[in-house]
Amino acid sequence: MPSQSLLSFKEMCARFEVTPRTLRYYEYIELLNPQRDGRSRLYGPREIARMTLILRGRRFGFSLEDIRQWLLMYEQTGSRKQYEAWLSLADRQLEVMDGQIAELQAARADLKSLRDLSEDEIRNMR
Repeated sequence: MPSQSLLSFKEMCARFEVTPRTLRYYEYIELLNPQRDGRSRLYGPREIARMTLILRGRRFGFSLEDIRQWLLMYEQTGSRKQYEAWLSLADRQLEVMDGQIAELQAARADLKSLRDLSEDEIRNMR
């Protein structure tokens, strides 16, 4: 593998905008497995792709264990069982997100109502 396709630990943190602690933790829980050169860690295309998937999963709100399962599926040739497992994970998370959206919309409506009442009070003070 050509050295220009490898990222150092610092470059990996910068590329994905994560802290060194986060990157070390993902390695500790074996979501990432960089090459070692003495004390240096080197990240190739496989680890870069895995980090992309990890961050996408986090953005979607998946747990790290869900992401672990996702990565296992990603590494294997797609089968009907794998796709069904993925659909189950995605459907579950979509339900969670829908609930969060509903809660945020309700909270926003409450805040807007209180704000409008306060604005009316200010107008009546004149």
